[in-house]
Amino acid sequence: MNKSTYIAKTFQGLEGVLSAELQKIGATDIKPGRRAVEFSGDKAMLYKANLCLRTALRILKPIATFRATDPDQIYAKVKQMAWDKYLTPKSSFQIESTVYSDVFKHSRFVVYRVKDAIVDYFSEKTGTRPSISLTNPDLYLNLHIANDVCTLSLDSTGEPLFKRGWREVQSEASINEVLAAGMLLLAGWDGQCDFMDPMCGSGTIAIEAALIASGIAPGIFRSGFAFEKWADFDADLFEQLYNDDSGEREFKYKIFASDINRGAVEYTNRNVKRAGLSKYIEVSQADFTKSEGYAEKLLIVSNPPYGQRIGDHVEDLYAQIGTTLKHKFPKTDAWLISSNIPALQRIGLRPSDKIALFNSNLDCELRHYQMFAGKMNDYKRELGEREKSNPKYSPKPHSKSDSKHRYFKK
Repeated sequence: MNKSTYIAKTFQGLEGVLSAELQKIGATDIKPGRRAVEFSGDKAMLYKANLCLRTALRILKPIATFRATDPDQIYAKVKQMAWDKYLTPKSSFQIESTVYSDVFKHSRFVVYRVKDAIVDYFSEKTGTRPSISLTNPDLYLNLHIANDVCTLSLDSTGEPLFKRGWREVQSEASINEVLAAGMLLLAGWDGQCDFMDPMCGSGTIAIEAALIASGIAPGIFRSGFAFEKWADFDADLFEQLYNDDSGEREFKYKIFASDINRGAVEYTNRNVKRAGLSKYIEVSQADFTKSEGYAEKLLIVSNPPYGQRIGDHVEDLYAQIGTTLKHKFPKTDAWLISSNIPALQRIGLRPSDKIALFNSNLDCELRHYQMFAGKMNDYKRELGEREKSNPKYSPKPHSKSDSKHRYFKK
């Protein structure tokens, strides 16, 4: 098949993780950018990217790049394109835009001019016109403007990829699925030991951990992708990729998801059951700061409260989290994300890694704390042996800048 250039969108801070994912599924010409990674591949790669990537938000296929300094120039360029390759007069379409430009300050007006160009193309050629649809259109388009460079792309995804399809309910502060998967991959998680999220909310991190550990593609739960409505959609190829379970494996350890809030535990149970992952995830109501501890090797990745709802007590909570980790979890690697930096300081442990991420619109840090029992020299020796036997377990430092469940199938 012919190769094309694609763009995978992601959150800032996850570009490196996404690049590694793309390399793993066989993409070529991988070029990380800001909140995006460019790559090349054939049609099968486009389908695999939507099905398999855990840290991508959407996959775009650029169809035109040009320079423009006013909306009328954009209109003229777009109207020159052969739109009957992508649409018919009876089709519907939707346009989303991202504009970083001092030249184009009104992104909505630019979108209107692109819409006008497409509609006028068909009106002058056929006498009829396609329509705009805000829900479930036949074609999703994406307009990206950086200064005077305009890129128009087909959006192959539709509903963003963090909408996995397994979620039944969510708590008020549920973490985004793409961010959760990114945190897990930054932590080196691949199912190598027991796992815990002691402040699980609606279970997002625990469920994403189970999907990674068992090798289940995140896209199999979705009801559909935008590319399934494209004129060149290859249903047989997509069916083959969808039903390929060669990457799945048995997870030999256990995932513990708990929360002090009874409602959160109920939400987690419902989501875990809907995802078909009950055999991997043990859900309970518990206060982590009163935990009896865990003596075996363990990875903790969690999204504790930031303080917006529990007020001044949040710093005390973080101090108790630090004390609990230090005294009761001697063989644990803990990764905690928060926007409350003063509260993170109260943990009282020196982080071995700090990674700048965004949770929604909040500037956050993902901090890594390595627990150990005994003397420091013994710990360093153990850590070296751990890295030698499994290099993926201890991720490289990052700078701040930088069984199938086929009942979900259509």
